[in-house]
Amino acid sequence: MKLSDFDFDLPERLIALRPVRPRPASRLLVARGAQTDDSHVHDLAEWLNPGDMLVFNDTRVIPARLFGERHRTSTDGTGVAKIEITLIHRDAPDRWTALARPAKRLAPGDRIGFGAALCAEVAVKGAAGEVSLVFDRSGADLDAAIAEAGVMPLPPYIAQRRPADARDIEDYQTIFARRPGAVAAPTAALHFDEALMAALSARGILSARLTLHVGPGTFLPVKVDNIADHRMHAEWGEIAPQAAEAVNGARAAGGRIIAVGTTALRLLESAADPQGRLAPFRGETDIFITPGYRFRIVDGLMTNFHLPRSTLFMLVSAFSGRETMQAAYTHAIADGYRFYSYGDACLLYPETAR
Repeated sequence: MKLSDFDFDLPERLIALRPVRPRPASRLLVARGAQTDDSHVHDLAEWLNPGDMLVFNDTRVIPARLFGERHRTSTDGTGVAKIEITLIHRDAPDRWTALARPAKRLAPGDRIGFGAALCAEVAVKGAAGEVSLVFDRSGADLDAAIAEAGVMPLPPYIAQRRPADARDIEDYQTIFARRPGAVAAPTAALHFDEALMAALSARGILSARLTLHVGPGTFLPVKVDNIADHRMHAEWGEIAPQAAEAVNGARAAGGRIIAVGTTALRLLESAADPQGRLAPFRGETDIFITPGYRFRIVDGLMTNFHLPRSTLFMLVSAFSGRETMQAAYTHAIADGYRFYSYGDACLLYPETAR
């Protein structure tokens, strides 16, 4: 399939720059084949059955965006340059792989100062803006320094319109966030609060947690015309034995497995066998889901509205059918739904039922 098969026009006014409050006040578009219904997240229990299971990603976003100055010995006046860093993957207690902007200003051996309390040296310069940084502190000390110097890594479509601020520290973190390591939020879960979870539990809706540390690859544009040529960045995830047992038990009892977010869906599908049984998982996944993929375990997907020509819009097109998703997005745009990370949500069912 071609990249142009996943394109659509979105008015800029529908890009949400702030979330609604309270969290479950967001709108919810329910899409079941050709049928679409307008609802709200606080009414989610009405669209689920007792015994259904919601699966959440408990990753925690770290303040992965750092602003610093490059310093090098120079006689031509180019010794200092402004550098922006987005941490991607921790490689050692004192070492991170990161995206640098502008990377052309960096070379191995350069030192980058992030205020008075943190410094890193460029160990390796890779392709596409990637660098390997060795910091001047390690382990928990480095974590504390990053928390002090960094800011929340808002998606580009928000960061280009306003800077991150104190509100984003809470807004861009889910109530399930427990395990630090993500550089982007599992945004479907941003719609949940404790009151909604209590209402879902009262109706007999089950829940389970897994971890997938979301990387910046979720925002990287697809640059190939033939989508089969695109390669996903690997992300680290874990499904504990207890979580796998709970999911398998819910399925055996006839409950539907509803992934809350594309990150939860990708890890569930990475760890499920062809018969739909979930195994414990610990490691990296680079699964790329496009139309034609046969889903093994997920019966429903709650997710936000995604960018045109993105891997996430390809995923929802694979799940519910490309024509269904084009029609659903056309409806959402016409009806003023809010898009992207701080926007509204949709509840999707597969093109072909399990």
